[in-house]
Amino acid sequence: MTEVLIVGAGPTGLVLALWLARLGIRIRIIDKTAEPGTSSRALGVQARTLEFYRQLGFVDKIVRAGLELNAANLWVRGRKAAHIEFGGFGTIATPYQYALIYPQDEHERFLIKRLEELGVHVERQTELIDLEQFDDRVVAHLQGSTTEAAFVAGCDGARSTVREKLGISFGGGTYEHLFYVADVEAGGPQVDRQIHVSVDTSDFTAVFPLKDEERVRLIGTIRPEAEKESEKELGWDDVSKGLLQRLRIDVRRVNWFSTYHVHHRVASRFRESRIFLLGDAAHIHSPVGGQGMNTGIGDAINLAWKLAAVLRERAPIGLVDSYEPERIGFARRLVATTDRVFQFVTRSGRLAAVVRVHIAPRVIGAAFRLPSVRRFMFRTVSQTTINYRESALSEGRAGSVHGGDRLPWIGSEPDNFTSLQSLEWQVHVYGTATRKLAATCASRGLQLQVFPWSESAKRAGFARDASYLVRPDGHVALADPLQSPARLEQYRDRHGMT
Repeated sequence: MTEVLIVGAGPTGLVLALWLARLGIRIRIIDKTAEPGTSSRALGVQARTLEFYRQLGFVDKIVRAGLELNAANLWVRGRKAAHIEFGGFGTIATPYQYALIYPQDEHERFLIKRLEELGVHVERQTELIDLEQFDDRVVAHLQGSTTEAAFVAGCDGARSTVREKLGISFGGGTYEHLFYVADVEAGGPQVDRQIHVSVDTSDFTAVFPLKDEERVRLIGTIRPEAEKESEKELGWDDVSKGLLQRLRIDVRRVNWFSTYHVHHRVASRFRESRIFLLGDAAHIHSPVGGQGMNTGIGDAINLAWKLAAVLRERAPIGLVDSYEPERIGFARRLVATTDRVFQFVTRSGRLAAVVRVHIAPRVIGAAFRLPSVRRFMFRTVSQTTINYRESALSEGRAGSVHGGDRLPWIGSEPDNFTSLQSLEWQVHVYGTATRKLAATCASRGLQLQVFPWSESAKRAGFARDASYLVRPDGHVALADPLQSPARLEQYRDRHGMT
């Protein structure tokens, strides 16, 4: 019997499949489309996602294939209002002090190739029709066949069949304007490998660089009069081009073009018994900050190691109870935050236009000159500050590191993220580990990683000689300032982990 059936072969489903396949879980991944997508809106791969890809062993290939993003600019009525440099902030603890531009269609093909190297192939033109749940399995009715699985992961997008069959509501709304996305070849002074966002009283355009120097991705609004012509097939001639002209963007060729409405929604539940929702099936966002795809990948990593532990009888099925509370709160906060920002950029009305054009640019321009603001924004957008402190799996505090925090990075040689590539539980000590702790780790089959105490460890927030039990996804489960073997034993026993 299939252990995990993954419905949907976008980035979320593919990353879930990759992690599970690495751990030897028997999976099927199906998708109703005939081939991977050839166009996409998602571009940004954030630092936290790159850290996960390092655990999976292919981050260097991803980085080489993409474009490291170094700066963004805000323009108002053709005048530059703010310039934001990425990276080089010093105190940001990640090996990836940038966002990576890597279009989703190329990204998907890369992940598919990695999955095929593990002997797993996406089953195309295979559509889910219905689901039946039993105590120990799920029966999935596919078009023309039936299959059984211990668990089902719904990674099938905003129009999720899995979510629909479970009857889970998808509350939220839709923004008022019709937007376009276009892949173009262009020239001009602002085709410079930086992001440019330009606003006016009633218009919005964003320019994203791509790997090819003269190729950019454009997002913006359709002309209001064209938007009202509902029966017309819209094209490049229907785009509001005023802001592009002010930015002196000379579009020479349109490779592809599509229109879409932007939604903001979060499912009321992310799980029903043995069936889970991930990615766009669980939450959809505005494009602000390039968060949507990365959040779905975060869902996949969070669920993958838990399913694997349950299936290999290393933990009770109750472990997967932590998936929804750990991920749904972040999704709700993210939707609320990106909603406010996107409404500021796109909302119609006189008052909104005055704030957008006259007040906000001055505030934003002044704020982004402060290093503390820039560091805060990078930490937020990079998703390196996501924590699970409120989770039932999170306990203790040692130094400034709490149970549930992402393990802080220390860039020594080898750095403390290298051992995370095992995808297994492990204990970290920064300083000296006692013989009793070493014996306990050995008896439990836990890797013990001991790093020398240093100023870098102190700056990262670690406590000297404390012990940190680290989950397979790189989050701290238990932070113990006393390095107590008994407390480690009690934690593992309390959660039924073997």
